[in-house]
Amino acid sequence: MFGLIGSFKAVPGKRRELADILLAGVGGMPGCRSYIVAEDPREDDTLWITEVWDSQAAHQASLQLPEVRAAINKGKPLIHAFGEHRETRVVGGHGL
Repeated sequence: MFGLIGSFKAVPGKRRELADILLAGVGGMPGCRSYIVAEDPREDDTLWITEVWDSQAAHQASLQLPEVRAAINKGKPLIHAFGEHRETRVVGGHGL
């Protein structure tokens, strides 16, 4: 399995709106086992996204889905900065 963990810093005051956009288009992505959007409790404008995919190819293919592309285009103006980003090799876990 392929994993991603990353953070975004939203435009001040727009974190919830950005989270809603990121969550709106996540249903029905082939190969996606988990997609979590979380607010950072210590940084008011930061979101963390944790993803688990069957493979890196499944993740790459998802980026071509119309609903994912629409979410990216809608969310871009609300992103102030990109934070940490890590690719992982998922071993397992609850819910997978």
